[in-house]
Amino acid sequence: MITPTPLMQLVAGAWGFKTLAVGVEFGLFTRLAGGRTITVAETAAELEIDERPADLLLAASASLGLLDKAGEGYRNSELAEQFLVEGRPYYFGAQVRYSDLHTYLPWHRIGEALRGNRPLTWDPQQQKSMFDTTDPDLVTEFWDAMFATSRFTARTLADAYDFGAHRRLLDVGGGAGAFPIEFCQRLPQLQATILELPHVCVRAEERIAAEGLTDRIGTVAGDFLGDPALPDGHDVILLSMILHDWDEPTNRALLTRCHAALPPGGAIVISELLLNDERTGPPEAALMGMNMLVETEGGKNYSGAEYATWLDDAGFVDARIVPFDAPGANGAVVARRP
Repeated sequence: MITPTPLMQLVAGAWGFKTLAVGVEFGLFTRLAGGRTITVAETAAELEIDERPADLLLAASASLGLLDKAGEGYRNSELAEQFLVEGRPYYFGAQVRYSDLHTYLPWHRIGEALRGNRPLTWDPQQQKSMFDTTDPDLVTEFWDAMFATSRFTARTLADAYDFGAHRRLLDVGGGAGAFPIEFCQRLPQLQATILELPHVCVRAEERIAAEGLTDRIGTVAGDFLGDPALPDGHDVILLSMILHDWDEPTNRALLTRCHAALPPGGAIVISELLLNDERTGPPEAALMGMNMLVETEGGKNYSGAEYATWLDDAGFVDARIVPFDAPGANGAVVARRP
């Protein structure tokens, strides 16, 4: 018998996110790093809240798989220990924090975005795009969030696609450098260049220096949409979580410039949350498309077949989909310049 229970689960999805977000806000998971166990009374004392809300927070976090119960105490689950403890290589809390502070409330006005077909997190009359800001707090929060999502995605993509066949990588719109950092740490022959806006290059250079990779990863300040050509001298170009921000004509033009920048035999890798060809899922890709309605003027999520068509029209050949499972992508569309 069909019931409305699945609908209630969708309603409760917002509650689950906010439980996760407040746990990150209070530093709950970082406090429990290394296997520490905490009781309700200890939680209340440390977080400076009453025991009733402490009890509810711990129970809800356990129900979401973020905490495990051990006697009267709670400790981090493996998921929280790996991804919600500050300082860990694949810390994901920055993405949680950014979404909570900057996209959650605009999503409450999703009907406005549907009716007006315009973003809600920035004003197109004041900015060229969501990336056109030098507000120091927003720059830090946004690019830290992108790094958090990208770092584990990079690890998973590197397992799925052999970047060892290449020598020089161009990461177009590479943010703070998560992909080149991850790739270069595992592939000693690889050199990389990040093409980014000037103020983002500063963030990337800080991350690269912290990882000790300044001799192998460089940055080029530029605008991959406005510049007439992309930097040459690379045998593979990466577009990771880039094309969903823009409309089809913009993406086709960028792929044409990618083709021009690569030598014969060079490869292009498009890493994205790919829709299926029927545009009915998976949910993470379709819902990211809705988020593009909130955050961009023309962005949406596309299918692997759409990307393959655009690549073919731009002059690439042998387009194929490499599936994997990561927070920022569920697959890559790979092709080469003949």
